[in-house]
Amino acid sequence: MSADDLLAALDPEQRAVATALRGPVCVLAGAGTGKTRAITHRIAYGIAAGVYKPGNVLAVTFTARAAGEMRTRLRALGAGGVQARTFHAAALRQLGFFWPKVVGGAPPRILEQKAQLVAEAARRVGIAADRTAVRDLASEIEWAKVSLVVADEYAKATAAIDRVVPGGNDAQAVARLMTAYEEVKDERAVIDFEDVLLLLAAMLAERRDVADEVRGQYRHFVVDEYQDVSPLQQYLLDQWLGGRKELCVVGDPSQTIYSFAGATPHHLTSFASAYPGAQVVRLVRDYRSTPQVVSLANRVIDATRRAGGPTPLELRAQRPDGPEVGFTTYDDDDAEATAIARAAARLIAAGTRPSEIAILYRTNAQSEAFEEALASVGVGYQVRGGERFFARRDVRDALVLLRGGARAADPTQPMPEAVREILVGAHWTPEPPATRGAARERWDALQALVTLADELAAATPEATVADFVAELVERAAAQHAPTVEGVTLASLHAAKGLEWDAVFLAGLSEGLLPTALADTPAAVAEERRLLYVGVTRAREHLQLSWARSRMPGGRASRSLSRFLVPLWPGATRSQPHVPREVSDDPAARRVAERLTIWREEQARQTGVTATRVLTTTALEAIAARRPATLEELAQLRGVGQQTLATVGDRILEVVADAVAPVR
Repeated sequence: MSADDLLAALDPEQRAVATALRGPVCVLAGAGTGKTRAITHRIAYGIAAGVYKPGNVLAVTFTARAAGEMRTRLRALGAGGVQARTFHAAALRQLGFFWPKVVGGAPPRILEQKAQLVAEAARRVGIAADRTAVRDLASEIEWAKVSLVVADEYAKATAAIDRVVPGGNDAQAVARLMTAYEEVKDERAVIDFEDVLLLLAAMLAERRDVADEVRGQYRHFVVDEYQDVSPLQQYLLDQWLGGRKELCVVGDPSQTIYSFAGATPHHLTSFASAYPGAQVVRLVRDYRSTPQVVSLANRVIDATRRAGGPTPLELRAQRPDGPEVGFTTYDDDDAEATAIARAAARLIAAGTRPSEIAILYRTNAQSEAFEEALASVGVGYQVRGGERFFARRDVRDALVLLRGGARAADPTQPMPEAVREILVGAHWTPEPPATRGAARERWDALQALVTLADELAAATPEATVADFVAELVERAAAQHAPTVEGVTLASLHAAKGLEWDAVFLAGLSEGLLPTALADTPAAVAEERRLLYVGVTRAREHLQLSWARSRMPGGRASRSLSRFLVPLWPGATRSQPHVPREVSDDPAARRVAERLTIWREEQARQTGVTATRVLTTTALEAIAARRPATLEELAQLRGVGQQTLATVGDRILEVVADAVAPVR
């Protein structure tokens, strides 16, 4: 494509991105607005215009899938020599190249999992830790490292942001654990994934010869999903730049959903201040979703502006009208899962590909009910975040057969036909097995390879089996899996960056979304952004649902998510659900109901969960005993000094009002 052809394919705002080839550029790109299209065309246009050389451009993003997609698009635009990698992949490549020169010998082995070493470190410093605690402590070590918080500063850093220390440990104990963990790593001559970035950044900062070589190679940088950069990633990016300003960043503050892991939108929202004179372009034309979906997305995220957060981008739908968004309340989780599975089956029967349907939820534990429901109606599915595609034994075996077949392939035979013949040896058949289970999962994986062969042949008619094998090897290295036919089951976090024709957002009750663990205004705001991400995954069909009870026949103790109460058709402020029976005394029931109403209102006003205002244990004790003084209130289970100091008087007022005789 010529330079003019590249620009002709873009809308005015995307064209502004593509032609901003010099200096700092900030692209604020809403969901579905074609940000990847804009930045890949920018790179290709810069090359076609002679401003960039392909080998001088480094594009970094956060997932192997996104990097693989970017490379595919760049190749199609004639910019195949550009490096498009994740932060870690780019850093690992450079670290491996420079390690023999700077340190000597081969780089240390990279630790795949921290758990074993964290457990050893915990034993050394006297921290009792079971498997769950070890996992939480490992996550905390990762957070500290990507946040550039060293052990000596950990206690001060966590206190400054009111961060909860995992496992009920004190901050000093975790700081000692961090030190012991580094000692264990050194003893075993291994490094972790965070060390890859830290060590490379240190090399660039301390060795001028290394920095000059890297900066001489990479002169133009593009960073996708910039709202998710951590302080460590930003520090490495600064070392790559070396004070230069040839940087284009792309992101959306409304899609910041990894703060718990150290990501911060600060670098994106303050970009114009950090780089005075930077060009700022806003992409708001939504090409992904129907006006019905876009309208709901805008209403969901608009609350962040009213709460004093950054002004969100207001999306403008470019697609024609579609179906209305569905809102459904179910009696229990089983009823919800069954209805959604049947709805998915109807969509498939009407012509929607299973891989274009997704069921999204807040936590991975919610997937089981949907797996059972889909299996019961004969619909295939894949759980995103499960076993990696290229790690499957049947896929590895198929790749071995394809490698052998490539050497003996008839050059006159069409590549897709040859691939099918080879995969028969891996038990692929033209038609799927009649039943679900392991055999069907194997067939789905092999069929994904067949489909990928068809796609490669369509894009490159001269492609051979050897070319197909090379494509698979590259995809395996980048974990860029082909599409497997089946309904996708995924958490909202795992759904980031993906899209489907039909999306079911399930389990939208208070305590699930926002999660009960979101106990600060910042955490609640991030939960709202998760909902926004979920809504904006849908192209055409979007169904929202929640269940009043967990089990069939169970008590309807749940309430609709606070995020959706103003948006749910026909919804009014729901009647309070007392957590469970406190006694047979009508007075106790009345106090519990009044306290529940007050607690929910207080939670809405302060932006925290209801249980953070008053624990359920305390609420039930108060309803049963009905204290009249602060002294009596202080004697009750679950009532601490902070509760007494902040809301003690108000609790007594609610109790007094509830027990007052009706006149």
